[in-house]
Amino acid sequence: MRMDVLTLFPEMFDGVFHSSILGKAQEKGIVSLNAVNFRDYSGNKHGTVDDTPYGGGGGMVLKPEPIFRAVEDLLSKSNERTGEQLQTTADDSIPAVVATESQRPPRVILMCPQGEPFSQRKAEELAGEDHLIFVCGHYEGYDERIREHLVTDELSIGDYVLTGGELPAMVMIDSITRLLPGVLGNEMSAVTDSFSTGLLEYPHYTRPAEFRGWKVPDILLSGHHANVADWRRKEALRRTWQRRPDLLETLDLSPQDIKWLEEFRNETK
Repeated sequence: MRMDVLTLFPEMFDGVFHSSILGKAQEKGIVSLNAVNFRDYSGNKHGTVDDTPYGGGGGMVLKPEPIFRAVEDLLSKSNERTGEQLQTTADDSIPAVVATESQRPPRVILMCPQGEPFSQRKAEELAGEDHLIFVCGHYEGYDERIREHLVTDELSIGDYVLTGGELPAMVMIDSITRLLPGVLGNEMSAVTDSFSTGLLEYPHYTRPAEFRGWKVPDILLSGHHANVADWRRKEALRRTWQRRPDLLETLDLSPQDIKWLEEFRNETK
């Protein structure tokens, strides 16, 4: 998989892309991560990428030309690797990729507080793609034509405003990369993570079996795998019921799950 980030501050990604899981994933050749300064595509000697908004108002708005040019350049390079051809509309402004059967067109993802909330389900969806391009804004916002004619997705990491899209892009890239086959040492780690099963994750314990009088639950020391699995399911359900009961509304609960939920409710009476 390839992930490119369009940003005015590519240096922000140096440590993130070359450390920990992301760094190891690149070393293994599982993913290629690349930060691109879209100021290089400004087309003017001053490197100007923003301008005042039409109609007045405060702040500066990112111009469409640099971001379109940067995305089109990335698409062109991607097409050269796969033997595809980049097509544009009659006014030579809107890129469209003619994909081969083995290569899907890249998803161009706008970091935006107005976008769809990013979730584990979205991470799993995007992990199935071949090429992702993240667009990180700054200033007051984007020229609307970027939204309307260039991006395929608009995503947000929460109902709050940040100074730019770089931190949300880092969050998403980390979340997506860890789902790629071969990235994590234990493939079950991603499967059993919070939200992957629809529930928050169950509690974890490690050695020592007793610390300052606090003991690991006996069932985890029993070696009985079926009982351990039941305990983990029950405790994941309990934690979700206590902390994120909204997640249970869309979950397909088993008869045993329903019995456990009733047990939790009785414990609080």
